[in-house]
Amino acid sequence: MASYKHIFISGNVSSEKYKTRGVPIAPKPFPVRDRASHSQKLLQEFEQIWRQKEQIQEQRSAQHIATREGTYIQFTSATDHDLITKSLEDLRKGIRLLNVKEISVGEEIQVRATVYVPNGKEGHFITKIQKYQQEETEKGQPKNAPLVNSIEDVSIALLEGLWTDNPQLIPADTAKWCEAWLNVDTKENQEQRQIAEFLTTLQNIGIEVKHNSIIFPERAVLLINANRQQLIELMLQSDLLAEFRIGQEPAGFWVKESRIEQQAWVDDLLCRTHIIESNVKVCILDTGVNNGHQLLQPLIDDTNTLTVDSTWGTNDHANGSGHGTLMAGLAGYGQMEQLLISQNEVSLTHKLCSVIILPNQGENPRELWGDITAQGIARAEIQNPNIVLVYCMAVTSSEDTYRGRPSSWSGAVDNLAYGEGENQRLIIISAGNVNDDESWQNYPNSNFTSSVQNPAQAWNALVAGAYTDKIQVTDSNFQNHTPIANEGQISPYSCTSLVWERKWAVKPDVVFEGGNLLKATDNNITGHEDLELLSTSKQFTTRRHFDTIWATSAAAAQASWFAAKVAYEYPTAWAETIRGLIIHSASWSEAMYNQHEKQNNKRDITNLLRTFGFGIPNLDRALYSQESALTYIAQEIIQPFKFKENSNTPETNEIHFFNLPWASELLLEMGEIPVKMKITLSYFIEPGAGEIGWKDKYRYQSHGLRFDVNNVGDSEEDFRKRVNIAAREENEEINGNSGSNRWAIGTNNRSSGSIHSDYMELTAAELATCNHIAVYPIIGWWRERKHLGKVETKTRYSLIISLETPAQDIELYTTVKNMIEIPIEIEVQ
Repeated sequence: MASYKHIFISGNVSSEKYKTRGVPIAPKPFPVRDRASHSQKLLQEFEQIWRQKEQIQEQRSAQHIATREGTYIQFTSATDHDLITKSLEDLRKGIRLLNVKEISVGEEIQVRATVYVPNGKEGHFITKIQKYQQEETEKGQPKNAPLVNSIEDVSIALLEGLWTDNPQLIPADTAKWCEAWLNVDTKENQEQRQIAEFLTTLQNIGIEVKHNSIIFPERAVLLINANRQQLIELMLQSDLLAEFRIGQEPAGFWVKESRIEQQAWVDDLLCRTHIIESNVKVCILDTGVNNGHQLLQPLIDDTNTLTVDSTWGTNDHANGSGHGTLMAGLAGYGQMEQLLISQNEVSLTHKLCSVIILPNQGENPRELWGDITAQGIARAEIQNPNIVLVYCMAVTSSEDTYRGRPSSWSGAVDNLAYGEGENQRLIIISAGNVNDDESWQNYPNSNFTSSVQNPAQAWNALVAGAYTDKIQVTDSNFQNHTPIANEGQISPYSCTSLVWERKWAVKPDVVFEGGNLLKATDNNITGHEDLELLSTSKQFTTRRHFDTIWATSAAAAQASWFAAKVAYEYPTAWAETIRGLIIHSASWSEAMYNQHEKQNNKRDITNLLRTFGFGIPNLDRALYSQESALTYIAQEIIQPFKFKENSNTPETNEIHFFNLPWASELLLEMGEIPVKMKITLSYFIEPGAGEIGWKDKYRYQSHGLRFDVNNVGDSEEDFRKRVNIAAREENEEINGNSGSNRWAIGTNNRSSGSIHSDYMELTAAELATCNHIAVYPIIGWWRERKHLGKVETKTRYSLIISLETPAQDIELYTTVKNMIEIPIEIEVQ
């Protein structure tokens, strides 16, 4: 069957001023308050706060101990009621909201917010409460009623107020590594001065610190080694704190020894292999690669074996397991067993780069892994200018404290992928593993309750989970064993995001082969190399050329190989496009559909997404179109927000409308033949990391984008008016529905994260008129935090649209291509 390059389109998009009609979300009701008694109670609490503050300052001044200038204050809501956090901040006065968290109180929830109030601004909240007490609005309501009624209590923030992790992790008398999140001025580039000031404070207290930092908008993160008393003292001395979290310890995925392969295998494969020069490389951030292996020598030279710390060396030091070298085999060759048994030529269209990010002696140190990751990427880019790099990292932290919530590490990954909006990077991360016998005994429920690990909650990363097709073991010693997973099901090793709140991104994004395990008649569980993936061994000089790798490490390595193939085929494709094509090509197997108990509603799709992502990617579909399976790709730039004319008020800016070259006549002729239309929208957000909540102006994402398609029979004008209020006449009402039921995944299921993919199946005749597509912005901190100067930032996105029909005699591709240019057929091995 002939294959063709995908159709990159340009000039098919028009921009219009965009205005959306927001869908009102009913707020939680505020507690009913007695105005006089409630205001008096809060005023007394503030009076006690200022009295405590004065006493502390007097005591410490008498002892000549340094003391902070401002005050950390904790506001608490009534149980099961909201807190108006957006009214707790006043940037003009230096009053800053530091963190917001929900606390379980029995079976109920309280919202607690920590706010920094600088010296001289103590009267800010007093004035608000007094106006509530004494003044009324034009409607006869107490002034500031929403804010004041939402506050149950106010007090000086204790250590627990700044601690946003599990309170049980707060250090006691023994020091622990903790993340100190600082409130810094990144807009005026004051963060380095403020960090230096903070380091001086740490030195004065005697707190050990790692001299690495991660910078986010308004936040800097450092790793400090402190006990409880030192953290309290730090709160008393520093005005820069926003929150504390426990430090992270990464865990690699190590493999055991496996079967020995013959040298002849290597010789045969090398004879069939030829290098095709390209500017694409996979950069493996791991334990190093032993590039002396005969199969790796063509792919990676000494200049591309790099390290973050020169004392670690550059060879694979993975304590005998050779994890980095195993990753390299899959990243360079794909599934090696298939290549060894084949007699076909093997074209290597990309090379490798290795950066060691783990130390070679002792335990893995508790480091700021975001900074280490950034250093590894920087070294690779310095060594490889003008090279397209796909980054692959199978190092995650097994501490299950985040459950989708951004961390300093995942935020750093998002920052690195976003690349300041100009140097975007494709970063592939393993989802993390289920690694203990007790969990394997409870397969698959243990996978459903095991959270994808840090930093794989990163929105911009492509996260690889694992499924398995490996169910056959030829070893007669294991004839009484049965595989834990059936063919096509989730690998026993793979973590999922089923336990996450829906507001967090879907992870993993896709799944690749990750291997299986065996269960004996006595329920004993064991691994076997027949159920693992073959790759290059670290110990090739003394023991073996091949070893096995499994779990989501193997999946991530295969994903990076896949991504490099796409990058080679489409040299002008953006990182967002490569990620989009991988996800766009993916689908679920029947076994995946059946692994969750059926509820026959959209919840089934939610379970599928959070277990398998968008499914198993198909390389042919990612690389090529067919006559009956056509793919369009648009790479565009949009400015989501702007300031209103002659105003300092931000608003949404533009919506993009696509009018595609569409084979309408051919589709009408096809009549009732079914056609599947799939759309994937891929973009990177700039993270606004920090525990400030998930509403109002304190959002993690800088912006969001969404897509929509006109309904069957809708004109372009009707569609424009439905999705864009700015296209309507004044007070014009539109009765058309969004047609959300036609989508398989659904607008709610596809709306989280920074990649959105969905499909619909219609008749060809119905689809003949569905050729108008809109891409439009939704709210983010670029718009809401206007003081950071990002309101009018432009951003990239990739839109991928495909049409596919089972009818093989339809010249869909040729018809569309002839509307643009003469088609060029290519040969596909």
